[in-house]
Amino acid sequence: MSDNVESSPKPAVGGGVWFFSGDLMFASRVRGAAERVGLAFQLLGKWPADPTSSPAWIIVDLSTRGGAAAEIRRLAADSFPQVPTIAYGPHVQADRSRSAREAGFSQVLTRGQFDAMLVDIFSSHD
Repeated sequence: MSDNVESSPKPAVGGGVWFFSGDLMFASRVRGAAERVGLAFQLLGKWPADPTSSPAWIIVDLSTRGGAAAEIRRLAADSFPQVPTIAYGPHVQADRSRSAREAGFSQVLTRGQFDAMLVDIFSSHD
């Protein structure tokens, strides 16, 4: 169900975490993981029209932003081609995971896999 689960993508220099999700409870967990290593965190519903900073990570919650995932990935590739992109979602939504893989995300994970990675996903930023 995932691509490259063993090897996490390396973050871009500078920036923070752009997290595209509508899940406020889980967003607080991702925020905590980012802030533990000194990364800024932005919870976004859509691609920012006029970004005030560059991301080091772009993460998309397929359960709440699955319909926008391909567009977010396209914009990420155009604007920040070196930034790792992660899409995650429920294992029962295999079609959304497949679409994210086809869109070119660096990693596509189940929610459980992504949750387990939160302990040290951003540690390569240190």
